[in-house]
Formats: sequence, structure tokens, C-alpha cells
Amino acid sequence: MPAATIKQNLKLHYTILCEDVRLEINHKLSLMGLFYAIQVPQLPVTLLKLVVLNHWSGEGQYLSEVRILSPDRSQPIAVSPPSPFQVPAGGYADNVTIFANISFPEPGNYLLQSLINSNVFSEQTLTVMDIGQEQSVMVSETVQ
Repeated sequence: MPAATIKQNLKLHYTILCEDVRLEINHKLSLMGLFYAIQVPQLPVTLLKLVVLNHWSGEGQYLSEVRILSPDRSQPIAVSPPSPFQVPAGGYADNVTIFANISFPEPGNYLLQSLINSNVFSEQTLTVMDIGQEQSVMVSETVQ
């Protein structure tokens, strides 16, 4: 299916990053540890678990992939295998991607990509910050 047709038939409503997701008895998702950036006391850092939730509407069958690229876009930090999903007519689908033991070697704006049928559908920035380094710089500036 051509990328233009996919964009007409499929809509990504949101992408949420969190530490864990659970499917409840009533078929609702419970998300734990939502975040928009990774703030750590020192780098490099390895996250034991990172969950990416994409919420889709539209219609059709697709293959979904999620990848995280380094700030310079030259190397993948994490890549999910292709995962099939279906959006029923007039319905929606949630696609959950779980990454384990992801290492972020340096601070910067990493690129989170959601791919449909091997084509980039959306991109967003995932900022990784070394707050220990920022605090030491702030302290040294105020002491002078």
C-alpha cells in the first residue's frame, strides 16, 4: 500500500512513553511512570524497560515498527521487530512496544520514529539530560 494511501487510511492520535503498561480486566490500559524526557544523575544510563504506546484509528491491516535513533541520526539505539496489527473500520488500535535494557550513552535529542509498513509515519524527540552535570555547572557559576 503506498505511503499516501496509508496516511489517508490511518491516523496516529498519540505516542506515550512510560515505564510499564498493563492490560486490565476491562480491556483498558493502565500506564505507569509516564515521561516526556529522560533525566538522570549521570550518563551513560541503561533503562531496564521503556514502553512506547501508539494509539491509532482508521481502517486496515499494517505492520508497525518503532525505533530510537541517536541524536545525530547515525545509529539505532533500539529497534523493534515488525509487529502486525489491525484497525477495524470505525475503530481504533493500541500498539504497545516494549524495549528492555536500552543504553543512552550521551545527552541529546534522540529521535523516536513510528514506522508503518517500513515507512516512517511519525517522529518525535526524546530528550536525554544529565541533570548532575547541569547542577554542577550551575553551582560552579554561582560560586564564582
